[in-house]
Amino acid sequence: MTAARVGVVTFPGTLDDQDAARAVRLAGGEAVPLWHADHDLKGVDAVFLPGGFSYGDYLRCGAISRFAPLMDELIPAARAGLPVLGTCNGFQILCEAHLLPGALTRNASLHYVCRDQRVAVESASTAWTGDFTVGQEIVLPVKHGEGRYVASEETLDALEANGQIVFRYAGGNPNGAMRDIAGISNEAGNVVGLMPHPEHAVEDLVGAPSTDGRGFFTSILSKLVNA
Repeated sequence: MTAARVGVVTFPGTLDDQDAARAVRLAGGEAVPLWHADHDLKGVDAVFLPGGFSYGDYLRCGAISRFAPLMDELIPAARAGLPVLGTCNGFQILCEAHLLPGALTRNASLHYVCRDQRVAVESASTAWTGDFTVGQEIVLPVKHGEGRYVASEETLDALEANGQIVFRYAGGNPNGAMRDIAGISNEAGNVVGLMPHPEHAVEDLVGAPSTDGRGFFTSILSKLVNA
């Protein structure tokens, strides 16, 4: 059986693309490099937007990357059902592209945060969370200065009602995110964004204190193989 192909996008300033590609391979998938200036998704089955500081976070985090040529292909593909995961800067890009509602702003402390963070799973019905269970707590690294999720009360209520809040911070909110939101999905559940980094928690050697990030990659590969 041919391995599922997951595209990993690199923008100028992306830091975690190689980590993301390695996580895909460790889960049994084929990682396909995608360059921000390309106009071709190369027929991938899913896309990962990794973290970093695309374009130096100038203007706003993700605001320039949102207009990359590759995004002209990715945005309609995501709206048509292509599974897309964005972590940290990738989450910011998804919000700037209006594939996810709300925005990520400066941490409430105005300080950069880098630590292992407990996160509660709120939804196991997305394309990227099928191997988790609702209520499960996992540990993932966070490393950001602008990770505070904000949205209007109307939007927050809609996210709650539709089951689109996928992760909440547990054991302390690292950035002041409204309603402790660590990650959300679109209504269809194929697009997910979160501030923590699952790609940094997939190997026993360097994933301590957990390898809980593996579940994101096994989830999407299982879904693609069984589709």
